[in-house]
Amino acid sequence: MPKTRSPLYLQAPSASLSSLSNKPSNASLSSLFASTSSPPTSRSISPSGESPAGGMVASHVFSSITTPGASPRVSNESKLDEVKELILRAFVPHIAIHASADTNEIANEKGFRGGFRELLRPFGDLVQGKVTVRDSIGASRTWEDFGVRFVGLGGSSSNSQAMGQGTARLEMGANGLPGDTANAQTPRSTLGIRPEGDIDQIEELVHRHLSHAEAVSGGYVANCFDYKGSVNQSVMSTSPFYALYLRRLLSGLPMTPHETFAHPVACIIAISSRNKSPIETLRQLYESGSRGEKRLPLWVNSEYLRYYVLVHDEEKDDIAQSTALFDQMKRHFGLHCHLLRLRSSQCVPTDDDSVRMPLSEWTTAAEDLSEIRSREAYEDMEVPTPCLFESDSTAIRTFVREMVTQSVVPFMERCVTTWNDQVASRRRGISGRFMSLSKRWTSFGTSSRTSSGPGLTGSSGTSSSNYDPLQGCYRRDAPEAMMRKLGDYAFMLRDWKLSQGIYELLRSDFSNDKAWKYHAGAHEMTAISTLLNQQTLSSKVRSETVDQMLETASYSYITRCAEPYGALRCLSVAIELLRLRGGSAADDAARWCSRLLDMRVLGATGQALFTERVSTCYAARKGAGSGRWGSRRRKSALWNILAADAWLKLGKNVQAEKCLDEATQIYNEIRPQKSNALAFDGMQTFMDDLRHALRANIVAIRGIDGLGDRLDGGGSPAVEEESEKLDNRRHRGSLIGGGVSPFGGLDAGPLSPMHMSHDEPMRKDDNFE
Repeated sequence: MPKTRSPLYLQAPSASLSSLSNKPSNASLSSLFASTSSPPTSRSISPSGESPAGGMVASHVFSSITTPGASPRVSNESKLDEVKELILRAFVPHIAIHASADTNEIANEKGFRGGFRELLRPFGDLVQGKVTVRDSIGASRTWEDFGVRFVGLGGSSSNSQAMGQGTARLEMGANGLPGDTANAQTPRSTLGIRPEGDIDQIEELVHRHLSHAEAVSGGYVANCFDYKGSVNQSVMSTSPFYALYLRRLLSGLPMTPHETFAHPVACIIAISSRNKSPIETLRQLYESGSRGEKRLPLWVNSEYLRYYVLVHDEEKDDIAQSTALFDQMKRHFGLHCHLLRLRSSQCVPTDDDSVRMPLSEWTTAAEDLSEIRSREAYEDMEVPTPCLFESDSTAIRTFVREMVTQSVVPFMERCVTTWNDQVASRRRGISGRFMSLSKRWTSFGTSSRTSSGPGLTGSSGTSSSNYDPLQGCYRRDAPEAMMRKLGDYAFMLRDWKLSQGIYELLRSDFSNDKAWKYHAGAHEMTAISTLLNQQTLSSKVRSETVDQMLETASYSYITRCAEPYGALRCLSVAIELLRLRGGSAADDAARWCSRLLDMRVLGATGQALFTERVSTCYAARKGAGSGRWGSRRRKSALWNILAADAWLKLGKNVQAEKCLDEATQIYNEIRPQKSNALAFDGMQTFMDDLRHALRANIVAIRGIDGLGDRLDGGGSPAVEEESEKLDNRRHRGSLIGGGVSPFGGLDAGPLSPMHMSHDEPMRKDDNFE
């Protein structure tokens, strides 16, 4: 073959970086990528990568919001894995916010164009102090990482969400005015933000973080190839990009009929001391949320807690009048009220008592992308640092803690007790089981196929199925819907034993009614609740219970419901919980991870991340004895190599180098006395091809001599020499029969075991003995 330089080969790896590298430095934009573009040893816990001001620490994809002078947070379980902690904090109670125009006006004056919700939102990620929760048997357990999620009233389908924080602040900086109160909350449709649970937007967000990390990779260490020497990163550590992917996957739980995690547990109805007719405004807000424009869909139970807040302006209003109004509110609405005292003036970093506003950890991928695009559009504008007066920060934290510990958690506990006694107990009893069987097999209950209509009750007393196939949901007062809400409340209160039992009861009901999305969700949450319980699970029990439930859930989500988000969330959470158990459960985690790759619900970035995660799952299997018998080190190294090839195809050279280094380290540990750590030549040839492709990509992108010797100890080849070596190797074949592609990977056929069917019988002519 003639030695020709391929323009595609030279330009494609840098295509994803060209848009970033050619733009002038934008500090405000770079701060959004600080959590993934800086090395683990020096990564600040602030998303901006800066030292927090005033003792207020912001968050990033790993950390939690901390308070000044607070001791480091220690979970109930010693050395709780960060990914498991992420999962626990993802399924939390959602609290809707319905504020009056004058309340949003105070937030606008303080610099928060998203209104009252934007002001409260970051403080719900972690409730200050310990939160005590009672389970179904009355036992109390204390949690230090309990949180809530503040959302707009109305859900993703009809909700007017708050604008992105950066977008609002940029627009405010552009015109210098706080903006119109009526436009303080902008509908998602006007921002081009799609509903939660969008895998494509998660892929795009993580891809942007990866591209930015590649563009600035030479800035945080001597060079990207010294990464293995400067950062002692274990094979078991979690990639910041994978943590970001999983967090954004769990951040935007969609509001759907088949699960109630995103349904509001409580609603904050807020007015301010500026209001001229406060009682009438409270009545209008209640009516608007119950039967007006802010009402929830019909399948959402409207019996959630109403919490009334009076926001007092410390600088303009009389506290005596506000106190009198607050006493009147308590007489009408009981103890679920709070007087929140705030200063209405905007705080700037130069103020003596200013503290930095914490950033919310649980933004959705759509919000993050909107923020990035906004800062790209205003790249020459300085983004002001959001700050609060220390008195305001303390008042908001006290308000959130009081509301959660004295109202929200007790309300959920009462609901769990009531529904468990009145609804679930009937289903557990002999009569409930008999009616469930008779509904399916005998004439004692009328099936949905012979009823006069779905969800209707006849005068004779016999009822059809409560499931409405036309609407795809149960009535909100149906026993099945109430029990699903019971299971979700128990799960959010971390009573996984009760939630597991409730979900198990519902599986057969949903199957009989052919409510397939409910059916998939019940199996998903049964498996997750089982894995979260502290009891040990043998491999046989996992195979007969957890594996079957995951199989049913993923099949129903993909085949029956066409819901790839549900299947991805189900398997990704189960994979992490299985991996944490170690032993044979780690093998199950790797197997399910490879099954997830087979389902083709992931984009290119997700494929590479989860291919790398298979290696981490195999690395979690610890062997016995000095020889580590039973470990999966060689499999872990193989999947690291496959992940390196996937990263090279995407032009992500730093990630590919990290995976290759980890694979080489594992092979050196397996055969330390051998000069060649690989057991057969094919693997060595394959790795050599990947290394040469990686070297050529770096030389083509950066145009710097002397990078090749940092890869394998060689000289300083130029671009022509690297192209010649690559052309010579392209047709030699490799471990599985492919050649190196122009993008740095293999361009022939299936590359990994992920493309082979697990159920395919072995051929008789394969010479296997």
